[in-house]
Amino acid sequence: MLIASVFAAARQVLSPPMRRILLKSLALTAALLALVWLGLSTLFRQVLAGHPLSVDYPILDGFAFFLAGAGLFIALAYILPAVAALVAGYFADDAAEIIERTDFPSDPPGQALSLGRAMIYGLRFAGLSLLVNAAALILFFIPGVNLVAFFAANAYLLGREYFELAAGRFRPMAEAAQMRAHHRGVVLAAGCILAAVMLIPVVNLATPLFGIALMVHLHKRLARRALADGRTDGFARTQMRAPSS
Repeated sequence: MLIASVFAAARQVLSPPMRRILLKSLALTAALLALVWLGLSTLFRQVLAGHPLSVDYPILDGFAFFLAGAGLFIALAYILPAVAALVAGYFADDAAEIIERTDFPSDPPGQALSLGRAMIYGLRFAGLSLLVNAAALILFFIPGVNLVAFFAANAYLLGREYFELAAGRFRPMAEAAQMRAHHRGVVLAAGCILAAVMLIPVVNLATPLFGIALMVHLHKRLARRALADGRTDGFARTQMRAPSS
């Protein structure tokens, strides 16, 4: 089920209907990262300019700025999940609508979240991601722990939030969270795949769109399996619209 969803998502991301959204999401992700880089580098330059060593030892000044640049590059890797969360919230419904229409044409389409609710969930996702990755960044200088902390934190967050975004188009968000918890194993495994994609330079810029596509397919497959099993817990409902309030 998960492997089939991964291949379907990869195919969808590169399909003609999704290319326009892919290009826009890549451009928005890159632009936000560039703004963060500019802001952090400007802040560091201002701090360094006021330090006495920058006047007395200009060579040390240049060396410190070089090291800071490398540090900012590493910091961007930890900030990327939060940026991806914002981008995902912005493009989630447009991408999910295309996937549902092309890969599940016989099913009624999901209902998009209102702009206000979408922004709230996107900001919540980004805020949680920023806090968790800030904690992981603190562990950066502990060998063997840094990468594990980064991977584990993002596997959980990416799996949880992308799945609930996809499931929330068909059921109330509280029920989407319950469904995610019920299938925590496969959702976490999907989150591990997204966290692995996040570690690949350049490719990680496509994480928002790939994550949406993956979770739309995974949610549909889980709902259909529940339906085939005759489940009565509500998770089999694939045609339930999320309430607008």
